[in-house]
Amino acid sequence: MASFEENRAREEKVRELRTADEYAAHGGRQVRLGLALAGIGAVFTAWLAWARIPPEVAILSAGIGVVGLLLVASGLLQRGGHHDNGFVTILNDFQDMPQTMKQLAWVQFFSWFALFAMWIYTTAGVTSHIYHTSDTTSALFNEGANWVGVGFAAYNGVAALVAFAIPVLARRTSRKAAHAICLLFGAAGLLSIWLITDPRWLLASFVGVGVAWASILSMPYAILTGSLPPSKMGYYMGVFNFFIVIPQITAAAVLGFVVGRFFGGEAIYALLVGGASLVLAAALTLRVRDEDDVTAAA
Repeated sequence: MASFEENRAREEKVRELRTADEYAAHGGRQVRLGLALAGIGAVFTAWLAWARIPPEVAILSAGIGVVGLLLVASGLLQRGGHHDNGFVTILNDFQDMPQTMKQLAWVQFFSWFALFAMWIYTTAGVTSHIYHTSDTTSALFNEGANWVGVGFAAYNGVAALVAFAIPVLARRTSRKAAHAICLLFGAAGLLSIWLITDPRWLLASFVGVGVAWASILSMPYAILTGSLPPSKMGYYMGVFNFFIVIPQITAAAVLGFVVGRFFGGEAIYALLVGGASLVLAAALTLRVRDEDDVTAAA
């Protein structure tokens, strides 16, 4: 009965636009928002072309424009009375995400942005910063790349062990505090690579990354499930994975430009950006509303 009441309480949070007038009003707001986003995307794309910024950066502005056009299409359908279809339902549900999911989306974005920065730039960063070479045919470069491979294997092994400790930490603190602590371990791991001169110390850096990796793969989903209505669970779990893909696209689009334009092509700075991104993700985690914690406190 307690589980039934909990599910019913969560289900009541589903936003439903039942009348034609409500759909029309919501559609009008979507059209206005969509036109604004499409305009921003078009202007930003034009500016990027004028400034001769690498075309891959335009992926982001084009994406903003496409989202705007989708919202315009959905809004026009609703204003025209054609609101009973999957396309409109998907976009409306996306806009009406629970508060906890919106907050976690930012946490996921900066967490996965840091991970993609690490996966893309660690080899180049380690070989150039610690081994002082960018010659991919040299023995030093290959030695550095091998150490990166060892480090990547190490952080996965650490994550497998830390996964057992995270629930204990969460019980002693809270789920969001545990996740924030783990993210700070990852930030320390990435930032510490800047200080390393002996490659053997990379293993210590990747221990921190492994702690964060274990939590990133589990804790956001555990927090999220407590805020989702059961009837929308599958949909919102799928949408939540957008916030893994979006930072991947963002990292691929902008990191190369940022490193080349502002950091002289030094890949180690991409790892520092990743570390800073994890610090920001940890700070954002603390403002997440964990519905299960709120229910337990009540």
